[in-house]
Amino acid sequence: MKLAKLTTEQRNAASMALDQMSAMEILKVINNEDKKVATAVEKVLPQVNDAIERIYSALKQGGRLFYAGAGTSGRLGVVDASECPPTFMTSLDTVQTVMAGGNDAFFKAVEGSEDEESMGADDIKAKDITDKDVVVGITASGRTPYPIGALKYARNIGAYTVSLSCNNHSLISRFADTEIEVIVGPEVLTGSTRMKAATAHKMILNMISTTTMIKLGKVYENLMVDVHASNYKLKERARTIIMEITGCDYKEADHTLNLTNNQVKPAIVMIKGGVTYQEAEAAIEKSNGYVRDAIAFVLHSNA
Repeated sequence: MKLAKLTTEQRNAASMALDQMSAMEILKVINNEDKKVATAVEKVLPQVNDAIERIYSALKQGGRLFYAGAGTSGRLGVVDASECPPTFMTSLDTVQTVMAGGNDAFFKAVEGSEDEESMGADDIKAKDITDKDVVVGITASGRTPYPIGALKYARNIGAYTVSLSCNNHSLISRFADTEIEVIVGPEVLTGSTRMKAATAHKMILNMISTTTMIKLGKVYENLMVDVHASNYKLKERARTIIMEITGCDYKEADHTLNLTNNQVKPAIVMIKGGVTYQEAEAAIEKSNGYVRDAIAFVLHSNA
């Protein structure tokens, strides 16, 4: 399909007089269009769920998650992947992004880097992916060669593939085991897919990473119990989480956190179960990382 015929490239009737509007009028148009994004995302939740189930299964078995994209799409992948280690204490290898033009393209557009499928294939190949991994190709238009090349290579070697686009019957969907086409309609600024399309993709990437990590046991209730307490703010958050779950005071939370080398999970199990650090670690391992199960295990063992 020619670029000009794509939904993401159509002109938006609500913004035809954009250059004649006041700032407040422009804001209202943008805001009204943005309201449509969540509704569009809601319509593809079944497909997002399918992708998450496969990603969860892959990560549980030692596989990895890769995002592949160019421009804004690649930057969204970088943002989501980079937040996983501090939020969920994943390794740097667990969630990664390959981006057209490399890391430098995050800060400055690298013209032409997205135009060759071979570049996407080469970059994902360089990650030594296997059939245990999952690759998500991100492109608003659905026709960007770079993520298409990445998906083609990934699929050929047996990795599970997911496409994320904003047009019906996208080209990239042909190379995906799960296709997610979130139709947000024409942009306020014609063709500027850093707006609604990017917002929709950011929302879906949030869902993918967060839901997967919850399923992997990195959340207790709605608290991030695998937070990497690597700076003052995150250490304070860790202490607050421990106090919230166990009912202990700040001093005990701080002391126990020190005993666990700033790991929140064993600190919670130690206090709730009245066990040592070693016993807490053993219970967490036996419970496959799920804090709720680890607490139940030590309480049952001590009964």
